[in-house]
Amino acid sequence: MTKLLLSLHVLAAIITVGPVAVAASMFPATSRRALGDSGDGAARTILRTLHRICRVYAGIGIAVPLFGFATASSLGVLRSPWLVVSILLTAAAVGVLALLILPAQARALAETASSAAPSPTATSLTPGRLAMLTGIFNLLWATVTVLMIIRPGSTTGV
Repeated sequence: MTKLLLSLHVLAAIITVGPVAVAASMFPATSRRALGDSGDGAARTILRTLHRICRVYAGIGIAVPLFGFATASSLGVLRSPWLVVSILLTAAAVGVLALLILPAQARALAETASSAAPSPTATSLTPGRLAMLTGIFNLLWATVTVLMIIRPGSTTGV
């Protein structure tokens, strides 16, 4: 059962976190193009799609910690320091995504939908800052991934 739970946990992480990481990383540059785009609005369409990917896969991503807790419980490692740190970093990544990135993307979509593009100083979060937040989000997930593979001090042999 442990191998099945671990497999589901890893698959859920790949299938849900990967698309969010890529779509969120593409969003700032596309946002810059959309703010400067006075033509056909293709960049705005791409922005909507990227934001939808981030929202939908973030919601489905709840499967990752659910399978993770089930796996950790079956292995008896719920109190292992590497796992506790991974849980905290995952919570931080979720917070960055839910509280900062997704709302900023929604605001950027609203700004690009208006007929007159606002000045860069009028935006609450510039594409550069959004790119920085996305980089932090991706770095948090990369750190969690490394901790899950290396598992410092683990003796489970899995």
